[in-house]
Amino acid sequence: MTSDAIQPSILLVEDDQMDIMNVQRELRKHNIEVPLHIARNGREALSLLRGEDGKTAIPKPSVVMLDINMPRMNGLELLEVLRSDPDFVGLNVFITTTSDLETDRFKAQDLAVSGYIIKPLSFDSFGEGGTTVDGFSLFLDLLQLKS
Repeated sequence: MTSDAIQPSILLVEDDQMDIMNVQRELRKHNIEVPLHIARNGREALSLLRGEDGKTAIPKPSVVMLDINMPRMNGLELLEVLRSDPDFVGLNVFITTTSDLETDRFKAQDLAVSGYIIKPLSFDSFGEGGTTVDGFSLFLDLLQLKS
């Protein structure tokens, strides 16, 4: 009998190296030890998910953390593609962005985003006046990504 259980993982779609390092640091700080796949733009993320352009497809991630402002294919464009693809329509996608534009937020909501997080990212700034990712941390707990 085979198990359908898939190892939890995160796909981070982010073009800013400092933001990538910040996410890695926050995950370590909270003992979240799961594979973290990194794509620098939407096109690269699709290649990783689908196994295109000579890349081996990564296992379907538990969570996608998606920046909006990126070259080649931005986060909202990628989210549109994912939501129209039967293989990826149900992915849990969190937007992480410096943009607090209402239009971006509404478009993300229309595309059934799981959460919308304003950077800088911190998993424990709830109640401290900073950006909160309390919902994301709770979501990781629910997915049992924490070790």
